[in-house]
Amino acid sequence: MTRPTPPTRYSRRHFLATLGATLASAALPATAFAKYQPDQFRIGYQKAASTLVLLKAYGTLETRLAPLGIKVSWTEFPAGPQLLEGLNVGAIDFGYVGEAPPVFAQAAGADFVYTAYELPTPHAEGVVVAKNSPVRDVAGLKGKKIGLNRGSDVHWFLVALLQKHGLSIADVQPVYLAPADARAALQSGAIDAWAIWDPFLAAVESQDGARLIADASGVASHHQFFLSQREFAQNRKDALAIALDELGKTGQWVRANTAAAAAKLSPIQGLDAATIQTGLTHYAHEYRPIDAAVIAQQQKIADTFYDLKIIPRRVVTKDAVLA
Repeated sequence: MTRPTPPTRYSRRHFLATLGATLASAALPATAFAKYQPDQFRIGYQKAASTLVLLKAYGTLETRLAPLGIKVSWTEFPAGPQLLEGLNVGAIDFGYVGEAPPVFAQAAGADFVYTAYELPTPHAEGVVVAKNSPVRDVAGLKGKKIGLNRGSDVHWFLVALLQKHGLSIADVQPVYLAPADARAALQSGAIDAWAIWDPFLAAVESQDGARLIADASGVASHHQFFLSQREFAQNRKDALAIALDELGKTGQWVRANTAAAAAKLSPIQGLDAATIQTGLTHYAHEYRPIDAAVIAQQQKIADTFYDLKIIPRRVVTKDAVLA
C-alpha cells in the first residue's frame, strides 16, 4: 500500500515564497504596497464569493462611498490563501475567505482582523467521488488520494470529517490542487476523491455525475469570514460599516431572487445558471459582526491544526479581533 503523504506545514517561509506567484495570478505588480490609504478601499474577492461578486457587479458600494472621498477597487484571487497573502502585504484592505485560511495566515505571521462572518453553511462543501468509484462512505476513503486546495476551508472540513469517522489526515493521501486541476484529476482517476465547495461542488455533481460521500453537516460550520487589514479597520470603520450594510442588502436580495442572482453570476463565474442556483441555495447570504463564539470555533481549528503539525506554531485567534 502506498504510504500516505504527511501534511505539509504552512510556514512563514512558504507564505513569503509563494507571494510572487500570488501577485502574478492576481494581476498585481510585485512592488511594495501602502499598508493603509485613507481614500482607498481595495477589496479582494474570489469568483465563488457570490454576494461580493454581485456587489461588485452592481456598483452600489462605489456610489455610497463616493461622498466620503473613498475610491473602491477590486482584485480577483484564485482562492482564500492567496487572498490572505495579498491582505498581509497591503495589496488589499478587505476580503472574504473560509474558516481555514485565516488560521494558516495567522500562523504564518499575517496581520489582519476578523470583521464579520456568514451564518453557517455546512451544505456548501463536501467530498465527492467519481460516479463509478467503489468508495461508498467516509471509511472507504482510507488510503485514498483526496484532492483539496491547501489552506482553504475544505482543509478543515476534511480533517474534521475524518476525525468524526475514526480516521486522521495521516490515513489518507492529501493531494493539494486548485479547483480546476482537482476536477480534471478526479475525471482522469488521478485522485480518488475531491473535497470542494460550491459552486464547484454543484457543478461536478450535475455535470460529471460525481457522488457526494459527505457534506459538512454535523462536522464543520463552514463559516465564511470578511477580514480587514488591521490599520484600515482601525481608521475606516465608517467604510467597513457601509460595506457590510451593502453586503447585507445584496445577500437579502439573493435570498429573495435566487434565480435572477444565478443568471447574473453565470457569465461571471463561467457556469450555467442552474448549477449556480443550486450552489446559492447552500449559502446563507446573511452576515453578523464577529463575536466570541465564532472566534472560539476558529480557536478549535487552530488548536487541531497545530496538534496535527499542519501549522508551525500555536495561534490565538482572538489576537485577530479589534479590542
